[in-house]
Parts: sequence; C-alpha cells; structure tokens
Amino acid sequence: MRDVSAKSHTLRTARARAVLSVSPSSIQAMRQGTVPKGDPLPVAKVAAIQAAKATPQWIAYCHTVPIDHVGVEFQIDDAGITVDVSVKAVYKTGVEMEAMTGAMAAALNIYDILKMIDDHVEVTSVRLLDKTGGKSNFEAEKGWTCGVLVVSDRVSAGTAEDESGALLRDRLQEQGGDIVEFGVVPDERQAVRTTVERWCGKGLDLVLVTGGTGLGPRDQTPEALHGIFDKRLPGVEAKLHAYGRERTPTAILGRPVAGVVGETVLIALPGSVGAVKDALDALFPYLTHAFVILAGGGH
Repeated sequence: MRDVSAKSHTLRTARARAVLSVSPSSIQAMRQGTVPKGDPLPVAKVAAIQAAKATPQWIAYCHTVPIDHVGVEFQIDDAGITVDVSVKAVYKTGVEMEAMTGAMAAALNIYDILKMIDDHVEVTSVRLLDKTGGKSNFEAEKGWTCGVLVVSDRVSAGTAEDESGALLRDRLQEQGGDIVEFGVVPDERQAVRTTVERWCGKGLDLVLVTGGTGLGPRDQTPEALHGIFDKRLPGVEAKLHAYGRERTPTAILGRPVAGVVGETVLIALPGSVGAVKDALDALFPYLTHAFVILAGGGH
C-alpha cells in the first residue's frame, strides 16, 4: 500500500462509465415495467453508491477515502444501457478506483436483474473518463531561481554539520529550482537581515531561510525579518502550521513567516530536518504559481 502521509488534502474527482449491451426486448420490458425482478436502475444506483464507498474492501491497495459525493446517471437506448458514476472527495489520494468500482457494481446489478429475460445481456466495457486533483493536475513551473540561507550558530562556527540546508538544495533542484545563492550565518538579526535583503535585491524568485524560528533564546529569525515584507503571505504561514501540527504536535511552537519582498517570495522555516521536509511537502509544487503571479501572469 502506497504511503500517502506526506500528501496534502485536495479536491479529488473522477468519472467512470460502464456500458451494457441489452436486447431491445429487455429495454422495452424496462420501459413498460414488466421485468420480473423489477426496475434495475434504482437497484443499480444504490449498488453503485455502496460499492464506491466500499472500494477498499474489493481493491486491495486502495486507501479508505472519506467520500463526499457519488453521482449515478443512466442513458438508455435500444442498443443498451450506459452508466456514468462520478465521485468526489477531499483527500490525499484519488478516487478513480471508487468511480470505476461503482460503475462496475451498477452494471453487474443490471446484468443480474435482466439475465433471466435476456440471454445476450453483456457488460461490454468499464473505463475511466477523467479525474482531477492532486499534484498530477498541477503543472509546476521550472527554471526559477532561489537562495537558501542557513541560520545557525553551530553550523556557522563549524561545530555542527549542515543537514537542513543540504536537504533544501536537493529538494528545490528536484522541484525545478536553480540554486543561485547559498549561505550560512549565525543567529544574529543583522546578519540574517542583511543577507536576505541583498538576495531579494537581486530579484530571486524564492529565498528560503532555515533556522531561528523556535522559542530558544537565540531564535530571532522572525524578528530579523520584521518590517522587510512588502506583503505577507498568511496562507503560506497557515499551511506550514497546519501541515506541521498534523504530524508533530510540538510544531505549534514554531514561528514560520512568509511574504513577498519586491518580486521575491521569502519564507522562514524551522531548522530541523524533519520540519524542513514537512514544509517542502506542504508547499510544493503549488508555491511555484506565485512566481508566475509576481511576474505579471494570471491565475
């Protein structure tokens, strides 16, 4: 079973279609209400809804998804019956299997009800029509520029190894970023502010600062950045908090800050490797849309 714990909740949708070949006489019996077992469509609709909700019981690797909506529609003509099933959920993983399972369940129930009067009824196809949601539907920008600043007394003094900065560089490059600047400074307000202002003045798309956002006596990165922002990004700050505290309760004590300086997105993250990893999982690839907007692009 795939680990989706690092993913963010997004609106997921999927539509699937099942097609049955049915004899014209059976279609006529349905329209006249003379099918011995009764009208198959209401039964098929309930079956589709129940099957979509029970998909993990049938499909071994599917996650249990909190489904918000299942829609079932039928199209009937003299050649057969088409069943369209749509599913919606706000979750970490997609719902295409739920839609397909629902469509198949509806088709099988129609088959079961008609088989006693139709020797030629057949489920001819079940297929996914479309799906939306998650990172696969978000086209991340490539080739943007960024700087990474590590704020740490120990790293700057050479008594500790830089892990968070190294992780940031690797992951940002994976996301399509070009690391233009990298530096290490001690937990001193002026050193942090001077470096950040210089990098933002170069017009980098993104500057990430890691370290100094906690409650320790030397943690003063948010204070160093006070007053530097042209615009704050409260949504980014809220996302970092929410994502972090869902995984680590002590994340409520963190003080990440985010905003825009000129045309540069500036974000201060905690200094631990785990917190940096969580922050990157929470922000990318969605954050890259900010670079388009700041360059004058549209939503």
